[in-house]
Amino acid sequence: MARTKEFDPDAALQAALELFWRRGYEATSMSDLVEHLGIGRASLYATFGGKRELYLKALDRYQQTRAELLRELSQPGPALPAVRAAVRRFCDEAAAEESRLAGCFVTNTAAELAPHDPAAARRVEHSWDRTETLLHSALVRAQARGELGADRDPLALARMLLVLMQGLRVVGKASADPARVRDAAEQALALLD
Repeated sequence: MARTKEFDPDAALQAALELFWRRGYEATSMSDLVEHLGIGRASLYATFGGKRELYLKALDRYQQTRAELLRELSQPGPALPAVRAAVRRFCDEAAAEESRLAGCFVTNTAAELAPHDPAAARRVEHSWDRTETLLHSALVRAQARGELGADRDPLALARMLLVLMQGLRVVGKASADPARVRDAAEQALALLD
């Protein structure tokens, strides 16, 4: 008869996500995970695989929970205010003291693992493709509604905003000056006028 798990795998995955997000992949050892999750090494391996597999599952979880962040980009109604709100929300999170030091888990993964881990790189690209697609669609709608000039390139603007949003996360994580990210975001948003 199979043994019943003595821990909640969902809660353990969430705890792993928080630890990896705060410390990164390389700075988190299996011993750290065992201690932080409060489960045995054998149970951790049996449930999640190794450290890399657990990290990728945590990254998947993060992306699922963060999908709501851009939900308004696909809502009916004026599109340009939704784009501005999404960029400002990224900016506010990047500048907020309580979340500043953790940064964005996707952005952290892009910097730490994506250059040499194809599975991590695919997940980062997927996240960026999704964000770019949502921004692009919203900007196309804004252009069709007359909110954005006909001479503007919605795809190029979407890509610029994606890069800005990711950059806000990097600078926000490393800088204690919230004006740095807020000024950058507002200058970029002025390009939509």
